[in-house]
Amino acid sequence: MTSASLATPAEKGSRAAGTKTPSSSRPRMTWAAIGLVPFAVYVFLFLLLPTVLALGSALFADDGSLTADNVLALFDPLVQQTFVNSLWLSAVTALGGAVIGGLVCYALLGVRENGIARALVDAASGVLAQFGGVTLAFTFIATMGAQGVVTVLMRDTWGINIYEDGLWLYEVPGLIMPYLYFQVPLMVITFMPALAALKPQWAEANLTLGGTRWSFWTTIGFPVLLPSFLACTLLLFANAFSSFATAAALISQGSQIVTLQIRTALTSETLLGRENLAGALALGMIVIVGIVMTAYTVVQRRAARWQQ
Repeated sequence: MTSASLATPAEKGSRAAGTKTPSSSRPRMTWAAIGLVPFAVYVFLFLLLPTVLALGSALFADDGSLTADNVLALFDPLVQQTFVNSLWLSAVTALGGAVIGGLVCYALLGVRENGIARALVDAASGVLAQFGGVTLAFTFIATMGAQGVVTVLMRDTWGINIYEDGLWLYEVPGLIMPYLYFQVPLMVITFMPALAALKPQWAEANLTLGGTRWSFWTTIGFPVLLPSFLACTLLLFANAFSSFATAAALISQGSQIVTLQIRTALTSETLLGRENLAGALALGMIVIVGIVMTAYTVVQRRAARWQQ
């Protein structure tokens, strides 16, 4: 008898299956590639194509000639001030949203994962994270505007006039609270999985070794969660930096942040012939967001080490 005839049925089946593996894997790879087509189309239409158009409008004049005038306009003091306003507004709302959202996530650790309280918070966070634009602006105007409910109540009841020094709600500082309105829920959505992934065995080991709750957070919890916290904060920064609709609805006078400056360059009657400046501004935003998201990717990879 040959060795092939002595093989068991299981071994023969495994060999037969092994010979079919290369051919059977090809259809799977083909279907996987086809499944990526919608995502590839989305990336091309909403990421690559706008980037190319922004680069083309920034580096080329209307007659097709190469020019650096539009890019050099980014060094104009007025334009630089809009970038500064956008950067500090994004940083403040990102840090504020990260801290408040992190505390909400910590509070959720005290409720049942499948309980109604957790479900309500998750549902509300999913809705409020997408709540913005004209609707959100109207909400703050109706409650905290010059004749808003809260403004009138504080003024008539306690004699507190929150607009004694001016209508700050319609300026860049007035965007902080509306931005926090959707930044905090976004932080809850993105940071809660990392916080919930902390293993109970780590806390038990800490207590067994004579540690306290404070020592657990300082030596285990905070160091482990720091990469995820930083990654979520960077995501919130990019989200605030690219926001437009809420600011456009609240700030009707002037272009105090970059997204509003782009709108002005495209629609203003006093800037005729400077439409390509919008492309240069968009290019500047792409560079900043690209740097932020690259840092987000690096930090997120570090956070994924212990999560896996």
